[in-house]
Amino acid sequence: MARIIVVDDVLDACILLKKILERKGHEVFTFTEEEDAVGFVKKNNVDLAILDIKLKRLSGIDLLGILKEIQPDLNVIMLTGYPTIETAKEALNKGAKEYLVKPVDKAELEQAVDSVLSSGPS
Repeated sequence: MARIIVVDDVLDACILLKKILERKGHEVFTFTEEEDAVGFVKKNNVDLAILDIKLKRLSGIDLLGILKEIQPDLNVIMLTGYPTIETAKEALNKGAKEYLVKPVDKAELEQAVDSVLSSGPS
């Protein structure tokens, strides 16, 4: 299955996503600090990054750009509790494949992950 990172400034959100995705057989690594996620992607191949838009130091969109510089073919799903057309457009233009609104439904998350992973690298 896939190696997935989840980056959210709320630890409980990371834990919830990790539980859902691990039940589907994925290997999931969670981060509440942007720099830790960047360091991990520099050292490890990752199939998918699930990024919250509101983080501690950077926006998820900024983090998306940094991660794509490190691993250009990285698949990305953006999550937000504050959806706007502008952030959706910006995320998709920078290479995100999906843009989901929190609270994310378990079935919606699983379907988005399956869809993104089956579409191949960005």
